Amino acid sequence: MEHLEKNAGGPVLLYDGVCALCNGLVSFVIRHDPGGVFHFASLQSPIGKQYLVSAGLPENELDTFLYFENDGFFMKSTAALKVLKQLNGLWPMFYPLIVVPKALRDIVYNVLARHRYQWFGKFDSCMIPETDIRERILS
Repeated sequence: MEHLEKNAGGPVLLYDGVCALCNGLVSFVIRHDPGGVFHFASLQSPIGKQYLVSAGLPENELDTFLYFENDGFFMKSTAALKVLKQLNGLWPMFYPLIVVPKALRDIVYNVLARHRYQWFGKFDSCMIPETDIRERILS
């Protein structure tokens, strides 16, 4: 895990690269992270699979959003709240929801994850990043 963290140079978000909702969320984070703190990797990419294995998760775990920082990682709603806490604007005001029990928060997360392709669509392949953010996308 330490090797992976050093390659990224900061927090890494793993997302489903063919999910339209997930790609939209990556774009959202990029817009609200003008300092370029976050790096991204699709769960389907070789580096994404390395992160999954380093977290003790199966390489085909595509139904989750993961946030890696320092020597730990967070999943699902906890990952989302930790990201919101670091964005510009009013988004950090949602972080106090962290006190809601994870099991309850993840119910909402799991419903969205289960229906994300049906409700938001699916791409045939992972997005190709624009030139100005390409260095933040790990592959």
